[in-house]
Amino acid sequence: MSRFVRSERQKLADLFVTVGPEAPTMCTGWAARDLAAHLVLRERRPDASLGMFLPPLRPHAKATQRAFAARPYPDLVELVRNPPLWSPVSNPLTEGLTNTLEFFVHHEDVRRAQPDWHPRDLPKEDQTALWKQASLTARLRLRKFPAALLVQAPGFGEVTTGAGGERLRLVGAPGELAYFLSGRQRATRVQIDGPPALADRLRGTPLKI
Repeated sequence: MSRFVRSERQKLADLFVTVGPEAPTMCTGWAARDLAAHLVLRERRPDASLGMFLPPLRPHAKATQRAFAARPYPDLVELVRNPPLWSPVSNPLTEGLTNTLEFFVHHEDVRRAQPDWHPRDLPKEDQTALWKQASLTARLRLRKFPAALLVQAPGFGEVTTGAGGERLRLVGAPGELAYFLSGRQRATRVQIDGPPALADRLRGTPLKI
């Protein structure tokens, strides 16, 4: 899993350089510079990153992110590319768990905001890593969804979740499911089988990474 994280990190850093600081992303209100600053804050300022979860610390997090975003863009991208070994989320012992979805999803946030994006054909081992994370995320984030929900990644596995009721099936490649479950449902290429109203509800349900 760590190899995949390192690969996604480098590809995202390369893409930041290619698209430039003001390129759009799928994160509402954030250009590429802002997304890079978010990643740097998360890895290098654990005191400020707590603001993503604790409302009283949110102003501190926003101010720290703005300060990172104001740095020269090439320097900011290099901070993304080369994380500190002491970081609680990016050291070799934790990065597989904490960064697999983080870097895949944010890599896709930049890719899919460009007009010519298309799903990547990922190696099987990378898809396996994503499915492991996505299957856990599906159980957690869709457990209260009002349906008997089957989430399938053909060739990798399936999980059941939801609160029960009418049957609904969500099918896609592991990467598409991972992106769907991060809250970017309408920017994914998945198949949803079941009552149309319930399928539309699933596409619009708030899901956050």
